[in-house]
Amino acid sequence: MGRGRAKAKQTKVARELKYHSPNTDLTALQRELAGSGKSDRDFDDDYKEYVDDDDEDDTDDGRNWSPPAR
Repeated sequence: MGRGRAKAKQTKVARELKYHSPNTDLTALQRELAGSGKSDRDFDDDYKEYVDDDDEDDTDDGRNWSPPAR
């Protein structure tokens, strides 16, 4: 029985979203689509000191990850 009020609220919200769009910042959209601004690749990595980029010690052949024999 309580579904009527919730459904009415959902219908109201959906109708507002459909017919009343918020103000769109077209200049910001144009900048984003043009690709100007800071790239996603240019970021400060706070965890860079914890990353191991050495490929020399990656000689794992899978034996270390197998379950112990019973």
